[in-house]
Order: sequence, then structure tokens, then C-alpha cells
Amino acid sequence: MRPRWKLLGLAGFAGVAATGVVVARKRRTHVDLAPDELRERLRARLAAVPPREDDASRAPPPAGA
Repeated sequence: MRPRWKLLGLAGFAGVAATGVVVARKRRTHVDLAPDELRERLRARLAAVPPREDDASRAPPPAGA
């Protein structure tokens, strides 16, 4: 009876490890960006977003912030 539990445990461990490998391989790769380039991209994305109606009364953030 013991060898069956050992095999079941090993099979479960192998399944968890294989799932972790698959998830890690599908993960999006991250690109290291310079701070200035990252700031430019974020500002461009923010500028592309249309303002919401409830935000219309708020002033936009200062350009140097």
C-alpha cells in the first residue's frame, strides 16, 4: 500500500512542477526601459485615454510632475 502513495505523491509533485513550467513559459517578457523612455510611454498612454465625465472638472496634472 505504501508504494502506491509514494507514486501518487511523486506524480502529483511532477504535475505541479510541470504546470509551473508551462505558466512560466507563457509569462510575458519584460523589457528593461530607461526611466525617460518609460516616462514618455506612460505619458503617451495617459494622453490617449479619453477623459471621464466626472474628471472634467479636475485640472490636468502639471507637465513637469
